[in-house]
Amino acid sequence: MRRVVVTGLGVVSALGTGVEKNWTAVTSGQSGIGPITRFDASDLATRIAGEVKDFNPEDFIDKKEIKKMDLFIQYGLAAATMAYEDSGYEITPDNAEMVGVLVGSGLGGLPAIEHYHQVMLERGYKKISPFFIPVVIINLVAGQISIRFGAKGPNLSSVSACATGTHSIGDAYHMIARGDADVMFAGGTEATITPLAIGGFNVMKALSTRNDDPQAASRPFDKNRDGFVMSEGAGVMLLEEYESARQRGAKIYCELVGYGLSSDAHHLTQPSPGGEGAARCIKMALRNAGLHPEQIGYINAHGTSTYFNDLYETMAIKSVFGSYADKVMISSTKSMTGHSLGAAGGMEAVYTALALDRGVLPPTINYQEPDPECDLDYIPNTAREISCQVAISNSFGFGGTNATLAFKKI
Repeated sequence: MRRVVVTGLGVVSALGTGVEKNWTAVTSGQSGIGPITRFDASDLATRIAGEVKDFNPEDFIDKKEIKKMDLFIQYGLAAATMAYEDSGYEITPDNAEMVGVLVGSGLGGLPAIEHYHQVMLERGYKKISPFFIPVVIINLVAGQISIRFGAKGPNLSSVSACATGTHSIGDAYHMIARGDADVMFAGGTEATITPLAIGGFNVMKALSTRNDDPQAASRPFDKNRDGFVMSEGAGVMLLEEYESARQRGAKIYCELVGYGLSSDAHHLTQPSPGGEGAARCIKMALRNAGLHPEQIGYINAHGTSTYFNDLYETMAIKSVFGSYADKVMISSTKSMTGHSLGAAGGMEAVYTALALDRGVLPPTINYQEPDPECDLDYIPNTAREISCQVAISNSFGFGGTNATLAFKKI
């Protein structure tokens, strides 16, 4: 099996557009959560979210093409563009067939679906845009990236709820490792801060209602957490076969050395008791990478700020790491970005790669009152300048789907 490394990074989040803006924010403990401005949320129980506030699509996309893409596609294409430019890789007619795209989304073009449903009801079906279908279907984010860069290799999208970005990166890793591609754009994107999405999660009692203090609303592992905060954005990596990257003198952030995936087979939305499914997933990633638990220095946790997720992820870590669980350093960057659903795994993989490369571990902010049931080292409130060699990133989604990536410093 061939080695796979990370040579390019791109991210759009509630903390800003671009890698440096995001890294400054996550290492200084800034929150991107605020009142919802996309629509009138006054009738909803939750009126806060992690909106991207500085994104200008014309910085990345020709003006005439923007109308052909819902916002999740725009974010994904922007993150892919940043990752490509960051990598220094050049796609040519000679290598295009070995360059692929695996970028997915959890919900896809929900804003356009809501909009054009209303248009049809009020004005009739003939007023629906002819671009409506390619604007909303999830695999068009991968299609648009492929078209933009002339990538003629594998071209597809994963859809696995909040594990989408992590599954996408892991599956792309396998494609390069077995020789189906030499380079892959991989990650996730999401833009569903809409009345239907917020309303739907509200009736499930999944979202925080800490409307009077938005920046303190996402508080993973804290005793007083009351639900997750919806956010949006994209995270895309450029993955490359190691020898290719080495020979061209590429900047290598880290090596992707392991990937685990599993199913809880338990419940539509609730993780399996004790984090049993998540534990199997983490073990698989470590086994796949040939790593022992004691070699892991940092975990970027799924850490949603919901009661069961935070508890069961903690239990899963204890199950896998045993007595070493007290020593491994853990944080949830969702405390700052909010939970961007299908984009979360991509964004958090970017942060994990940067943590290894730069020797700084992001904190879990808003960790004020420890939950006795969540009693590990969550890097509370302040980043740590500690160099570690190996890190993992966890993502778990509705339907009991789990994914873990293992990264190693080179």
